[in-house]
Amino acid sequence: MTNELVESVNKELALELPYKISDEELRTALAKHINYLINSDFEKLVSLLYRIDVNEKKLKQWLNTAVGENSAILIADLIIERQEQKIKSRQQSGRGNNISEEEKW
Repeated sequence: MTNELVESVNKELALELPYKISDEELRTALAKHINYLINSDFEKLVSLLYRIDVNEKKLKQWLNTAVGENSAILIADLIIERQEQKIKSRQQSGRGNNISEEEKW
């Protein structure tokens, strides 16, 4: 699922991460980009999180309970988790598309 995940992250965040990347490298690269946005364009980060549909309540809870931890890593984890959910959902909904053209409305 990593290639699909990288493709999704690249698309959503307008990045150009390589497809041959480990999960940890993806997490680190994403956190680096998020850190940049935190420091230079926080409004853009908030907009991206909204567009990606990261759970705001979960984000606030994580940030409040993880005081002293790298917030960019926590946000990266939530983005990755959400993108994986979207991929899984698309795959599951694609399974029901094996209907012949004649049977479709």
